Amino acid sequence: MRQATVERATKETRIKVTVNLDGTGSYAVATGIGFLDHMLEQLSRHSLMDLQVEAKGDIHIDFHHTTEDVAICIGEAVAKALGDRKGIGRYGNAVIPMDETLTEVAIDLSNRPYLIWNVAFTKPKLGEMDTELFKEWFQAFAQGAGATLHVWNKYGENNHHIVESCYKGLARALRQAAEIDVRKADAVPSTKGVLGGSL
Repeated sequence: MRQATVERATKETRIKVTVNLDGTGSYAVATGIGFLDHMLEQLSRHSLMDLQVEAKGDIHIDFHHTTEDVAICIGEAVAKALGDRKGIGRYGNAVIPMDETLTEVAIDLSNRPYLIWNVAFTKPKLGEMDTELFKEWFQAFAQGAGATLHVWNKYGENNHHIVESCYKGLARALRQAAEIDVRKADAVPSTKGVLGGSL
């Protein structure tokens, strides 16, 4: 099993995350932010990555620190579980329809973090969560995981559907990219022999 645990403790947050890339999509998530919990449950269920998140943060101030630090920890746990990334498919993509919304997500587990975020919202909040924090979450995840990540909402009207399709797209793309290719399970998927560094 490719699994890992990451803990982070600062003056702003205390977080523990455990992932199992070869899981069944089981989850136990408690961040103190209801909408974020819902999105992380979607990430786990649709990637089949088992995910445990325990987070306590300064949400009496706002949700920024907890949202960002949770993403950092999940990303770092994914990177740790991937190890030397030998045998992985490396690339993944998904096009997710959700009622009137369509979102495309592409990922390269290249060990070179980068985010392209082509997503716009028409409301400043979903429930109590600022919609601007979703870009921060995806940026922090990409950084922690060492992933090149492109997220493109092609169209949509309902902000809930837009962001949920982003997380489901990431889930499906990550599942594809992290799966072991049995034809080359003994090799890093790069002509350099390693992932990361320069192109």
